[in-house]
Amino acid sequence: MPAKSSPALPAPSALPARSALRDRPFRLAAPPVSGMWRPRLVLTGVLVGVGAFALFCWGLALGDYPVSLPEVVKALFGVGDPGTLTVVRELRLPRALTGLLVGVAFGVSGAVFQTMTRNPLASPDMIGLTEGAGTAVVAAVVLGWTGGLGLSTLGLLGALATALLVYALAWKGGATGYRIILVGIGVSWICTSATDFLVARGNRFEAEEALGWLVGNLNGRTWNQVDSLAVALAVLLPAALGMGRWMRTLQLGDDVAAGLGTPVQPVRLALLLTGVGLIAFGTAAAGPVAFVALACPQIALRLAGTSAPPPLVSGLTGAFVVLGSDLLAREAIPGTELPVGIVTGALGAPVLLWLLIRANRAGSGG
Repeated sequence: MPAKSSPALPAPSALPARSALRDRPFRLAAPPVSGMWRPRLVLTGVLVGVGAFALFCWGLALGDYPVSLPEVVKALFGVGDPGTLTVVRELRLPRALTGLLVGVAFGVSGAVFQTMTRNPLASPDMIGLTEGAGTAVVAAVVLGWTGGLGLSTLGLLGALATALLVYALAWKGGATGYRIILVGIGVSWICTSATDFLVARGNRFEAEEALGWLVGNLNGRTWNQVDSLAVALAVLLPAALGMGRWMRTLQLGDDVAAGLGTPVQPVRLALLLTGVGLIAFGTAAAGPVAFVALACPQIALRLAGTSAPPPLVSGLTGAFVVLGSDLLAREAIPGTELPVGIVTGALGAPVLLWLLIRANRAGSGG
């Protein structure tokens, strides 16, 4: 009889690598903390963060006055000749920081909404929040109805009013993710129509200013946008991360989450307000940069191998995408500087189509 062949074994070198990236529970005696150690998630966050910082420095190096990358890094720490310091820290740094912070805000907000609703299509730019913020800002630009408030405050109020409207219309003994999405799409189109009407009503210069902002733009950003967005992130980002445990229980469904002690509707409302704040301040700083909040959480989910979009890695992925898109917008066509929203829209549209096709094949896309 022929000898039976033994089953093939994986290469010895592959086993330690897989074992090193496997999730492991941990428990500390002091302080009394337990949880799950996720090496792949941590490694993904570090790599994406390093990539975002590299793009950040690259963006600071480009321009009519070229600066080498080592000089950029030195200038960030206040070392270098006065000319380089002025170009890097005063002229280019506000734009780069705005792109970085906007990407983080949009990515984390998208992760919050997609986790809260358990739907990969539920992002702020799909359920009307960016459109609501945009309508408020465009109304202020065209009609002059600022009331002494800045654009960031108006964007926040517009997004908050839209979110509360969506939540109220979706309420029926509770607000499920499915109803929030359907109502949000309808409210989104109402806000879009109102914005188009305001742009058509404004004069030439007001319309150009509004249209330039509506596309999503990092041109001409100043420290005013950076300061307000940085303060908002300092408050809202820890809030979003602090509710991570409740977000994970909501992934199991409302009944199971309630059985595990999660106050479902208060948590959903708190997540809604946190996501609204992030998207509103980001939109007020750079306009509604398309598809970042939709695509980046899904990219982060697949890179990290998690069951739901990880908020922090989603934010770092958003920063990477916005900064990379801004570099493409500046360098793709010589002599022309495109708004960053055009590039993110071109890159994000295929992701949306893929998500729709995937949902339809799974039987949940209608």
